[in-house]
Amino acid sequence: MLNEQLRHMLQAMPKAELHIHIEGSLEPELIFELAQRNGVSLPYASVEALRQAYAFTDLQSFLDIYYAGASVLLTEQDFYDMTMAYLQRAAADNVRHAEIFFDPQTHTARGVPFRTVVDGIWRACQDGPISATLIMCFLRHLSEEEAIATLEEALPFRDKIIGVGLDSSEVGHPPEKFARVFERARNLGLHLVAHAGEEGPPAYIESALDVLNVERIDHGVRCLEDADLTARLVREQMALTVCPLSNIKLRVFDVMGDSNLRRLLDEGLAATVNSDDPAYFGGYVNDNYLAAFDALPLDVNHARQLARNSFAAAFLEPERKRAWLAEVDAFFDAARAA
Repeated sequence: MLNEQLRHMLQAMPKAELHIHIEGSLEPELIFELAQRNGVSLPYASVEALRQAYAFTDLQSFLDIYYAGASVLLTEQDFYDMTMAYLQRAAADNVRHAEIFFDPQTHTARGVPFRTVVDGIWRACQDGPISATLIMCFLRHLSEEEAIATLEEALPFRDKIIGVGLDSSEVGHPPEKFARVFERARNLGLHLVAHAGEEGPPAYIESALDVLNVERIDHGVRCLEDADLTARLVREQMALTVCPLSNIKLRVFDVMGDSNLRRLLDEGLAATVNSDDPAYFGGYVNDNYLAAFDALPLDVNHARQLARNSFAAAFLEPERKRAWLAEVDAFFDAARAA
């Protein structure tokens, strides 16, 4: 059981968030507000009815509702309002820096211009209370040709995007399907990440590393099924952006007590804690820390390691990274001395 001292430390410690889908931060209240603003009809009678639909059996059942919720996003102001709401929640959780995923194909397929999407999100990041950068994700259930077209469409906005990622339905869509578009992105100097080893097998993690040449693995919790892969991830200190509440909501693990977060840390893996799609999965980043630490034998040393890992794995200039790592160490040193 989580004691009050550790609870306070988890909430107050400085942290980065590296796995947050901005469309997944769209709370039901804002969905209804934007639907009314834009004259969009929803298949749910109320906020409560929409919340009750958040009982997912797997990744696809979540994605069906996720894309329906995104249908209310039509104007630059909509994307700004959604992003600002997340940034304010993150600041309240003492997030210092967030690297935000966004899915332009979800919106351009509905006729929303690419510029509308990226400008709204990016403008909120400039106005928001924390440091935030953007990672554009390709939808892996679509073709690589569509991903390449999206990358080309993003080129005029290259200064607003730090990297590319790969998300949506994992099973049946291995990373190597997107080898060419990731090579093109790498040649453009973009950072590379990919979802792998959530519902997909450990082999997907290997191909994300060897074929896509990613710099971080999003999720990656199934790596422990392969001892050689685990040893490699430890040796390379390849960060995993773990999302505890998401893993329970999408049935990767049945209950939080089954989560392998403690074992990942004990094996020496560079695991981090993140919220994934917080509006749908039951909580923002502090909720994920609290749920994991409440259910697992994790202590203050794990908290410090997770906070340090979050900044160490971030795509930040070395001096900014050092400054935030120093803030983490000062925070825990002060707590120990108190």
